[in-house]
Amino acid sequence: MVSVLVNGRVCKDPKLVEANDFFFSGLHLAGNTSNAVGSRVTPVGVAQIGGLNALGITAARIDFAAWGLNPPHTHPRATEILTVLEGSLKVGFVTSNTENRLITKVLQKGDVFVFPVGLVHFQQNVGNGNAVALVALSSQNPGVITIANAVFGSNPDIPADILAKAFQVDTNAIYSLQSKF
Repeated sequence: MVSVLVNGRVCKDPKLVEANDFFFSGLHLAGNTSNAVGSRVTPVGVAQIGGLNALGITAARIDFAAWGLNPPHTHPRATEILTVLEGSLKVGFVTSNTENRLITKVLQKGDVFVFPVGLVHFQQNVGNGNAVALVALSSQNPGVITIANAVFGSNPDIPADILAKAFQVDTNAIYSLQSKF
């Protein structure tokens, strides 16, 4: 028997497919938000549901502690649609480099917001209680680039003089930021 790869994943023989190939249990469980940013993303992609392979979608649950943040990030291969299940979230994205305009809104339970493919975006809980959101992404491999982690936590480090010039700050500020990642 020859294994066939699609999108880097083994495609299961359709005659051997079963319900568990299209199933995930766990989105009812709160993610641990006791971290530096106060949020946790629980992904539901092809790694969790093999049957998603080649279907072009993924999902995730995002849990937020009070005032927790899903930091500025981008999905280079997917548009994201977010639904607030509990709490209130301030969400936003920045338009392309030509304008750098911030589009932002405070969402309540049941509200939906769309983040266009590739744009830097964020979500922040603006309440004193926990918040929960469910997201869907238009790719089985949306990718995620968290801006601060990528810039200040690269391995090896981006040279401090380059970042200092780019951010127009002193190199000591860059060293301080890099030490946090």
